[in-house]
Amino acid sequence: MKLRSIVVDDSSMQRMAVAKLVNNHPNLALVAEYSNAIEAKNGIKNNEIDLIFLDVEMPIINGFDLLESLENPPQVILITGKPDYALKAFDYDVTDYLHKPITMARFDASVKRAVTKFEQLHKVNEDEEHIFVKSNLKKRKVFLNEIKWIEALGDYIKLVTDEANIVILSTMKAFEQQLPADKFLRIHKSYIVNLEKIEKFNSKNVEVGGRSIPLSRNKKTELAEALSNV
Repeated sequence: MKLRSIVVDDSSMQRMAVAKLVNNHPNLALVAEYSNAIEAKNGIKNNEIDLIFLDVEMPIINGFDLLESLENPPQVILITGKPDYALKAFDYDVTDYLHKPITMARFDASVKRAVTKFEQLHKVNEDEEHIFVKSNLKKRKVFLNEIKWIEALGDYIKLVTDEANIVILSTMKAFEQQLPADKFLRIHKSYIVNLEKIEKFNSKNVEVGGRSIPLSRNKKTELAEALSNV
């Protein structure tokens, strides 16, 4: 497992040194380096980031200012040359605090702490039913119980889950064959729903997660029977 990481430091030499440590660590993947907080904020918004190596002392917007501006910050390991910030650092629920110059042993200990925290936050039951789908040229693991419905989009289909919408190249018919028939039902030519997610239905629509989805007339009886067995 590799934590997707960024390095934020206005010092090019320090940034290069931390980036080298990240690149050489088996549990880290360097996504980007940023020389200021504004660039970093845009990068965090546009990329999926698990861990920030963040310098505290930066001009205009310092590390603490950046953290305050993020709605849902990823894990943070603060880096500073001044020990005075240690107490303040943990007010921001940072994963760890590194004092310059950074030793390899201390860096490894910080990463280990971040990996442990990540595993605790993202703990899932590996026995849960799941499938792998290809989206944006990458294979992605999707747990079936997180899918709310599947929607046809021309040559593509959209998986609507609790966390995101995932668009993949597939026909509805081909994708339907990957799903357990006792948990999913195609209720319309353009929709497959997770039976466990249905909140209510009538002769024309099914409601899932507050969204009204069309129900084909010839599927109403099949839907009623399927729901009685869930």
